[in-house]
Amino acid sequence: MSNQASPQWHAHYEGDAPADFGFTPSNLQDFLTDAANTAGKNLAVQFHNFKITYEKLNEKAENLAASFRNLGIEKGDRIAIMLPNLPQTVIAFWGAIKAGAIVVMTNPLYMEKELTHHFNDSKPKILITLDLFWSKIEPLKEMLGVEKYVITRASEALAFPLNLLQNLKARRSHEFIKIPFNGKTVIPWKKLLNTKERYIAPSSDPAATIALLQYTGGTTGFSKGAMLTHANLTIQIQQLLEVLHAKEHPMRHLFIGVMPFFHVFGLVGCLILPTVFKSPTIPVPRYVPADLLEIIRKYRPTFFCGAPAIYISLMQQKKIKDIDMTCIKFCISGSSPFPLASLKRFQEMTKAKITEGLGLTEASPVVAANPLFGLQKAGSIGTAIPGTELKIVDPEDGVTEYGNNQPGELLAKGPQVMLGYWNHPEETANSIRDGWLYTGDIAYRDDDGYYFIVDRKKDMAIVGGYNVYPSEIDEVLYEYPKIHEAVSLSIPHRSKGEILKAYIVPKPGEKINTAEIMAFCREKLASYKVPRMIEIREELPKSMVGKILRRALRDEEEKKLQAEKERENSKNNENNM
Repeated sequence: MSNQASPQWHAHYEGDAPADFGFTPSNLQDFLTDAANTAGKNLAVQFHNFKITYEKLNEKAENLAASFRNLGIEKGDRIAIMLPNLPQTVIAFWGAIKAGAIVVMTNPLYMEKELTHHFNDSKPKILITLDLFWSKIEPLKEMLGVEKYVITRASEALAFPLNLLQNLKARRSHEFIKIPFNGKTVIPWKKLLNTKERYIAPSSDPAATIALLQYTGGTTGFSKGAMLTHANLTIQIQQLLEVLHAKEHPMRHLFIGVMPFFHVFGLVGCLILPTVFKSPTIPVPRYVPADLLEIIRKYRPTFFCGAPAIYISLMQQKKIKDIDMTCIKFCISGSSPFPLASLKRFQEMTKAKITEGLGLTEASPVVAANPLFGLQKAGSIGTAIPGTELKIVDPEDGVTEYGNNQPGELLAKGPQVMLGYWNHPEETANSIRDGWLYTGDIAYRDDDGYYFIVDRKKDMAIVGGYNVYPSEIDEVLYEYPKIHEAVSLSIPHRSKGEILKAYIVPKPGEKINTAEIMAFCREKLASYKVPRMIEIREELPKSMVGKILRRALRDEEEKKLQAEKERENSKNNENNM
């Protein structure tokens, strides 16, 4: 397959960049089959005392695929996986892929409104989830339209004797969750694995076969499934191997799976990429900075994919000074900009090669990155990755191409760009035109071909690596009976990059308690969508036609942060005199 490699990339590629990177689309399941055939004894997953090799992982995935087929799954049917990062998540993903199904990765933090939309749109036949989420799922069964529920327990992520001790502890503390298993519509996870049957779907056209429905807000507030094909994902992996110079720098890696597998960054970087490297991954079901430091101390991982908020919060831990972080050799940072001072500090602490770039769910996800071994520019998303083209166009007409140092909308084209949005042809037509993906980001390209994001055309926040649409939060706020007007947006934060803040005008005569508002939001929204700050105002800035001006509020916050930095710098200068 011929690809046009970016001239800008060639200029900063370590060594001689080939004229054609020659990416070859394939079926995703081939990655696991190859790992089992060529490195079957290599460890694939380690979680506490649970270990599984690639040979055994492949066997379990094919056992599961056979069970899925026996439950009526056919090529193109959807299987939803609603799990934290656990060994079961890895087995379930590969089992669904081997069955020829389309995987629907589902955020366990979703609440009722989010879940019903997610499942009514994707219509999965099977949902694989954890017993801990059953109390959330069971009342919604009639609304979700799922035919069969496969339930696993946290204890099934452990080996003997910890698995038995975990169940015993749960029963003694009255925390053991009873599930109404009936073997037909509510099925225990272990039953599906208890078979000697194996199945692997026949190869099909990778470019036309959907592997994954990855839900995202896209360019509007309601969630849509980006249709990522086998070709999208397998070529993306080949592109990442070029970015990482895997052939020139072969290594046996140990991946730390801290980014959620249900997020495309975590799925590709912490689940699929380790399989291609034939290396183990350590799933981290819940990010707790102190716990992650202990994992690093104990297991000595070499490969780290994370959002800047994770790197920054790790460095804020007092115990980090007692841990040798130099085991980490490669880092990929994405989802939001990595503040320069923090990036330099993490690099000094680990001596690791760090690359940050731009990823979008619609692009599997990476379209740009700073060269790992070449010139890196602070604040830049880097250059187009191999096989990808980027350009800047007039944000108004979407056509007129801009030259260097002219801000406009960033467009991307490449074999990793999605097929389109599931069930949303109009949104697909708006987002992809003549093969170009309209990212909604306002950016400019410098004279060296490096791109810099300066603003978002769309009102989207990135919180802890997740896309959040303020309009969704606003809808919930307006449901609160004491609120007259409300608007939410992301504001800059010194350590977290961005946080969500809501501005509220109460109805005449009403007094609003901010704690009540937050509690109300927690009932309606996933936790990462809940505003971290709430400000009560008498009025909100509006345009002449009465539209609330988010930009004006954001400008206020940026000025506040700048003033705070200036005061701090002034104080530090006084102390140094």
